[in-house]
Amino acid sequence: MRSDSDNQLIEGEIADYLLTDEGILISYSKSILRTVENIKANVALVKKITNNKKVPLLIYLKNSPVPDKETRKFSTEQLPQIYTAMAMVSKPSLAQLIMKILFKFQNPPIPIKSFADDQKAMEWLKRFL
Repeated sequence: MRSDSDNQLIEGEIADYLLTDEGILISYSKSILRTVENIKANVALVKKITNNKKVPLLIYLKNSPVPDKETRKFSTEQLPQIYTAMAMVSKPSLAQLIMKILFKFQNPPIPIKSFADDQKAMEWLKRFL
């Protein structure tokens, strides 16, 4: 059996990805402005990495510009198409900000939780495999 260290980092425009042997997708967010176009490309990339299977996502958040309303709406609509759950690892204030921006008027479409500790995030995500 391969170890996670053998798995290849897949580079994308808005994030780089690593799929663990367990089936959890790890995302290393990049500090660029999200647009409908680059979110569409990213969704296609994620589907390619996961073979169109919905997976739990562990995302390491970075500060990035706040996308426009259309992009936020599109992004939120895409989440349940590709992920079963999302764990955000960041400084607490950043995750709270993202949650406020994305889900101000509605509940998240998938289980989402923020963590300061990535081990705890991984443990939480395992229930969504």
